[in-house]
Amino acid sequence: MTYEYILHHPEVLALLERGNHNLGVLGFTDHSIAHCALVADRAGYILRKLGYSEREQELAKIAGIMHDIGNAINRKSHAELGAILANDILKATDMPLEDRICVIAAIGNHDESTGGAKDPVSAALILADKADVRRNRVRSDPEKFDIHDRVNYAVTGSSLKVDPVEKKIALNLQVDESICTMYEYFDIFLGRMLMCRGAAEMLGCQFRLTVNGGKVL
Repeated sequence: MTYEYILHHPEVLALLERGNHNLGVLGFTDHSIAHCALVADRAGYILRKLGYSEREQELAKIAGIMHDIGNAINRKSHAELGAILANDILKATDMPLEDRICVIAAIGNHDESTGGAKDPVSAALILADKADVRRNRVRSDPEKFDIHDRVNYAVTGSSLKVDPVEKKIALNLQVDESICTMYEYFDIFLGRMLMCRGAAEMLGCQFRLTVNGGKVL
């Protein structure tokens, strides 16, 4: 059982499509397969740069592509719901029990309201997911923007860098402060950034956030 298999799994794709539709109706930013594929790639990249095994990289990518399937049921508790759905899907494959538990635990712990990093796979998923802040995730018309839309729309550039020598993980953002003030950014994202700091520490690293070239966390 591989990441490529799950990436094209019809049930996973259908759940992601429905979840993204549901969140669109509620006014949330993009949570489509594009978001999940980016999260999967970044989660694998983080563990690869830090020297983790190919198996752990693969598990992080599988958790990344599946992490938002719970939105098909409800936004509330979507992490826990997603873990249950993922367990049912993965149980029908030849994935070893230990690997399956690792993946569903990562999915169940990726939301900042209830979760946190418990192992390298869950840490990589958290960092990859919370670092996906970008303008083209916004789906609302500008005249309908709420604070969440403005904060995401204000981010004109972002990059996630891993330095295995200095043991640092850095999220670098370019923010148009005429659209969103730094106060508004942290009002929305402080909890997520603190969660990233905990995840980086789980990986033996320091987390750094820079905005417009200046360190802020």
